[in-house]
Amino acid sequence: MRLLSPLALGTATAPNRVVVPAMVTRLSGEDGFVNDAIIERYVRYARGHVGLIVVEATAVHGNKSGPLLRLSDDGFIKGHAELVRRARAESDSLIVPQIIHFLKVARSGWRQTIDQLSPDDIERIIGEFGAAAARAKAAGYDGVELHSAHAYTLASFLSRMNRRKDAYDGRSLEGRLRLFGRVFAEVRSQVGPDFPVGVRFLADEAIKGGYSLPDARLIALRMAQLGVAYISLSVGGKFEDAQQRPGQPLYPYTGYSGDRCMPDERYPALTHVGYAADIRAYIRSKGFTTPVVAAGKISTPEEAEGILAAGQADMIGMARQLLADPDWVRKVEAGRRPAIIPCIYCNVCKQLDETFHEVTCFLWPKGAHQAPADDPAGAAPAWGEGNGHLRAEIEDGQIRLVWDKPASGTIVAYDIYRAEDDGPPSVVEGVKHTKHLDRAVLGGLAYTYYVRASDNAGRTSPPSNAVRVDMPLPSQDDQREPSHARV
Repeated sequence: MRLLSPLALGTATAPNRVVVPAMVTRLSGEDGFVNDAIIERYVRYARGHVGLIVVEATAVHGNKSGPLLRLSDDGFIKGHAELVRRARAESDSLIVPQIIHFLKVARSGWRQTIDQLSPDDIERIIGEFGAAAARAKAAGYDGVELHSAHAYTLASFLSRMNRRKDAYDGRSLEGRLRLFGRVFAEVRSQVGPDFPVGVRFLADEAIKGGYSLPDARLIALRMAQLGVAYISLSVGGKFEDAQQRPGQPLYPYTGYSGDRCMPDERYPALTHVGYAADIRAYIRSKGFTTPVVAAGKISTPEEAEGILAAGQADMIGMARQLLADPDWVRKVEAGRRPAIIPCIYCNVCKQLDETFHEVTCFLWPKGAHQAPADDPAGAAPAWGEGNGHLRAEIEDGQIRLVWDKPASGTIVAYDIYRAEDDGPPSVVEGVKHTKHLDRAVLGGLAYTYYVRASDNAGRTSPPSNAVRVDMPLPSQDDQREPSHARV
């Protein structure tokens, strides 16, 4: 299985092709130090045999930004070294921090922009990246990732929204790339030639006036020319379309570009794989074999393996899926595919980050601070008499489902499966209670449903009884404008 094969990332080798991209946990304090809760979050990924673990955004400077990890001075090295030591005790996963610089944001809605930076400010930022990378190496990390995506400083220089008119001129691609090139050179000078330096950047800014795939191909090529260890791709997450909330600083994932960055259940699976496939093909046409990481609603081993087999990417990034089930890789290795806890893309984790709360998963047991331990020896939930007694009724053009609790097992969630017109079933929702209203149905089609219960170890019940609903087409009376809506 290609998914489980090793891959060289510069001078290091990942034991498999699975990546957990940087995902803020909000587990650190305002001081930015690594604590036990942070360590346990990443130890769980190492215990789960994730090939490349990217530690959440870690600031290279001292600006205040709530609970955010830091490597802005030598005092932070000790905590990071302990994180690395404990993760390495679990597996041979590679572990790197994502280092980040961000500009100031005020609760009034004001934000600092890159055209306000002086030449001295830029020189300081370049030095801060280099010093932080050196501290990452001193802490024992396997490499470092330069955060050049979303709403942050390096990404803002790469953006078509860059308004500078100097050496970093936003009107030319070379001007937009100049700061990244200088940061990369400074980092390389600080860590030497044998320390992998990866990058994450945007394949599409997903904002009006921003860049998309044509520019992204060229940006990726320059990064390959510079010698990055890998290219990890994301989409959106910009300030330009963020929604201002009174009394709160702008959060760059509240607009359309934020939806595109973390596509929820409304978006199709494999939302962004096409970007990775195109960019990978382009840089290979120019003679570079830099590994490319695809991400965006990739959940199943079959999806991941298919992407790799088709040459669309070299590694598979799964942030939310691995938050839901950090033992995903171990379960694939052991052939325990049915035990995987699938992410339902409810984006509760995103909402928690947005409100500066500890990031947990909706599918974890209530009150849990970390994913529950894998327990393959236990018994799966079992339905009692009636096999769940799933029933359905049509209600105002929607389908209401109700079922009984299983007779045994500690239930964490229920997966609702739906097939359309006798087609293949797929999960359409995950819930924690024994009812669901399916609003995404269309008259004239037939729907078949069943439910599976899962416990906190990912064990699932057999399917419940199945129910079929033939949705009628609306009558002519139904098509008329409601009287209360007439003007």
